[in-house]
Amino acid sequence: MEFPAAVALFIFLASTAVYSAQDFDIASQLRSKPSNTAGLCANVIEPSGFPCTEHTTRTKDGYVLGLQRVTSHSVAVHKGAPPVLLIHGLFMGGDAWFLDSPNQSLGFILANRGYDVWVGNVRGTRWSHGHVSLSEEDKDFWDWSWQELALHDLGEMIHYIYSTTNSEVLVVGHSQGTIMSLAALTQPYIAKMVKAAALLCPISYLDHITAPFVLKLVKMRLDEIILALGIHELNFKSEWGTRIMDMMCDGHLDCADMLSSVTGCLTKSRISSGENCCFNSSRIDSYLEYEPHPSSSKNLHHLFQMIREGTFAMYDYGVWKNLMYYKQRKPPAFDVSSIPSSLPIWMGYGGNDALADAADVQRTIKELVSKPELLYLENYGHIDFLLSTRGKEDVYDSMLSFFSSLAKSSSY
Repeated sequence: MEFPAAVALFIFLASTAVYSAQDFDIASQLRSKPSNTAGLCANVIEPSGFPCTEHTTRTKDGYVLGLQRVTSHSVAVHKGAPPVLLIHGLFMGGDAWFLDSPNQSLGFILANRGYDVWVGNVRGTRWSHGHVSLSEEDKDFWDWSWQELALHDLGEMIHYIYSTTNSEVLVVGHSQGTIMSLAALTQPYIAKMVKAAALLCPISYLDHITAPFVLKLVKMRLDEIILALGIHELNFKSEWGTRIMDMMCDGHLDCADMLSSVTGCLTKSRISSGENCCFNSSRIDSYLEYEPHPSSSKNLHHLFQMIREGTFAMYDYGVWKNLMYYKQRKPPAFDVSSIPSSLPIWMGYGGNDALADAADVQRTIKELVSKPELLYLENYGHIDFLLSTRGKEDVYDSMLSFFSSLAKSSSY
């Protein structure tokens, strides 16, 4: 059980927020699952008093994705305002944008500013709706990585919103949502439907990742072991996943320290003093009610390939399969310089982020033809950009100003 325990810790801690393992029973929190009979609107958004409608769309490879459209009771959608699509990170779902109060959560803040808010949920997450012919029990259902999430899921979501609203789309992504966005925007047929992109913790390269625990897993090649053992779905709300978490965090490991090694959000001095950068620790129970969402082993393997090879490229199948799939020995790279110079981009990144390292962000910036608008926060870690108690003041006001600057040349 040693290898899946390590993997479980990585995935759970990389995708959830700061906590002390002594504060509550992690496994019992993980076992809490949202209703199977109601969607994201009914479970999360409408209880906070925001109108919400459920939508579905289908990818070319048969996955049925859930989309939610969110507005405000108090503020009408501004006439001519472009729709905003929110794309979540790894092992998260669309609920990630609504986990704090209406005054702190970006999804609610945008709705209260009169934006037409759309929430994306990639394949495999609880708010999407499976496949037209495959069951989640089928290994083929999980045969995908962020490459398919970018080119199929995100591309289809943008097309659906573009067709429904007859308007170009503002795309907002966090973490893996930025990998998807940058890859998708290299494709002209997708980029032409996008008005602008706002990227929180932007990732296209992972050369300088500093999270010790993640680097240890990469060195041990645990992603390859998972695939070799025939594990295709990574679901840490499953029985085996919660059992592993209970075993590992019940007095055996300091899970708070483990989180800091992954996200860079805490240091030992902050833990001992009771200070963390900006994370709302009072809402731990609420976060764990929905997080983490499932993903695929192949997706984790693709991310680890990025770390090992220092590339922003398609999935590496090995020489012979690459020749079959791509007609070349190595997988094609996603050329960030091909993103249109006319497409405005805003980026927010932090000096305490152990995953989206500032050096890698700078590499991405240099490869872009356009000059993005930047927000750098020295004390922010990876999760802070999504779940900070000061997110509105520190991060979202800057993003909203960027959106407003786009509006000056339009009619709304």
